[in-house]
Amino acid sequence: MSKAAKATNTESATEVDELSAHDEIEGVREIGDAELKAIAEAMIFVADEPVSAKTIADVIKVERNAIEKVLGDLVAEYDARNSGLQLREIAAGWQIATRPEHHEQIRAYLKSRPSAKLSLASLETLAVIAYKQPVTVPEILEIRGVQSPSAIKTLLDKRLIVAKGRKETVGRPMMYGTSKDFLIQFGLKDLSELPSIEDFQDLAGGSES
Repeated sequence: MSKAAKATNTESATEVDELSAHDEIEGVREIGDAELKAIAEAMIFVADEPVSAKTIADVIKVERNAIEKVLGDLVAEYDARNSGLQLREIAAGWQIATRPEHHEQIRAYLKSRPSAKLSLASLETLAVIAYKQPVTVPEILEIRGVQSPSAIKTLLDKRLIVAKGRKETVGRPMMYGTSKDFLIQFGLKDLSELPSIEDFQDLAGGSES
């Protein structure tokens, strides 16, 4: 092959490589902090459950620390304008929620709407599980003094508790603990934010009539 032919082939290969590279990055562009913040806020708003910074970063295809920065900016913005909403870190993710100082009015509004509430028995059982987990049915019985099978079923159906394996003791009874849905329902970042037991009934919206 002549030197001229080799040169032509090399140039052609280079052009193909450049085209391939162009195809790979087509549609990719720099996203500024303002737009990144707006996208992150919109994703959190439409999500059915708390969204992690990693999830947002993976979807947008940016570095996680860039998302964490704009989330911090969003938190500050919500606080600065005294909004009725706040951006909170809940259950290992981020969620837009109402502010605690407005909970009385929000709760009054929600009580005016028909809703499925926990019975007192279910509420007491949930409190025992939340503070003693992982805990077995016999242990719940010992604390409450009454049987809790229907309450356990209700809490499982509502996905507020989950099975945590069997206890290595006589009969190997099933152990139960709270779920991620429990954290979301009560607006908790993790179990360290558990309220006092006395607040459980108020948080859950009261018992069934």
